[in-house]
This record gives sequence, structure tokens and C-alpha cells, in this order.
Amino acid sequence: MTRLRRFSTFLLPLLGAFALSACGINSVPTAEEEAKAKWADVQAQYQRRSNLVGNLVATVKAAGKQEQDTLVQVTEARAKATSVQVNAEDLSDPAKVAQFQAAQAQLSQGLGRLLASVEAYPDLKSNENFLQLQSQLEGTENRIAVAIRDYNGAVQAYNTRIRTFPDAIGAKIIHGAKPMAPFQATTPGAEEAPKVDFGN
Repeated sequence: MTRLRRFSTFLLPLLGAFALSACGINSVPTAEEEAKAKWADVQAQYQRRSNLVGNLVATVKAAGKQEQDTLVQVTEARAKATSVQVNAEDLSDPAKVAQFQAAQAQLSQGLGRLLASVEAYPDLKSNENFLQLQSQLEGTENRIAVAIRDYNGAVQAYNTRIRTFPDAIGAKIIHGAKPMAPFQATTPGAEEAPKVDFGN
């Protein structure tokens, strides 16, 4: 009995230590990959919007040369928004995420001005291509909102996992995990799609 007692006295703490050290070994990288996948979804939706903006600009350009300044601003904002990229490894750098967000917000503002200027062109408002692009753009703004919400949820789950016991042990020692930056609005109201009214 004493031998069993000595053995269990040694074995139980060893098993407990092993169980604690195993915490976070798989769950931390899984949560990190989930957040990275959600970020890829955000980027894909912004790329979709960028592609639609190019088509929208071309349609508006064909209808009215007077809005050349607005078209140039939107085209430049689109170019800037697509040039600022944040890869999955940069998600723990709030400055890089903020730079990406600022570029996207600038595109949103330019797009809002472009759509507001369309009011002066009744023929354009009835153009089938324009109406289809407008509808697709609206759907894309909704997709962006959903992708951002999903990304922020995954980031919250990951950040919580790497900060709570016992996963924090594996997160810090084995993975060197750092908190990821959530997507935040860079200007008040920027998280909302621009209101577009074509008088229909």
C-alpha cells in the first residue's frame, strides 16, 4: 500500500501538470486560424466591392462627363484601398489594421459622393446596368458587414482563449500568441453603408 501511495503521490501531480500543459496546444492555433480565415472573408468582400466600384465608375463616366472630379476621387480611393493589404500575420498589429480600415473608409466616402452625384442624371438612374450594379453594391455592403462581424467574433474568441487559464499557458509558452486587432470603425458612422437614394 505504501508503494502504491508513493506512486500515486508522484503520478497524480505529473498527470495534472501534463493535462494543464496540454491546454491550448490545439485550441489556440485552431482559434487563430479561424480568425485568419474570417479576415480573408473580409478582404474578399472588400475586393468584390472594389471590382463593382470599377464597373460603377465606368457606367457613370459614360453618362456624365461633368462629374469628372468625383470620378477621379473615387478611382484614386479605389486604387489606394486595393493597395493597402493586411495579411494574416499582420492582424496583431493594430496600426496596419487601422491603415487598411482608413483606406476602405475613404473609398466608402468617395463612393457615397459618386452615388449622390448620380441624382443629376435621370437617364443613368434608369440604366439597367447601373441599377444592377447598385443592387450588387448594396448586397456587397451587407456582406462586408457580416464578414466584419464574423471576424470580430473570431478575434474575440481567440483573444479570450489566449488570455484565460489554462489555455494561456500553452498560448504564451508554446505558441507565443499575441492578441489580434478587431476591425473598428475609423470614423463615426463608417461602419454603416452609405445611404443611397435615387428617388425611385
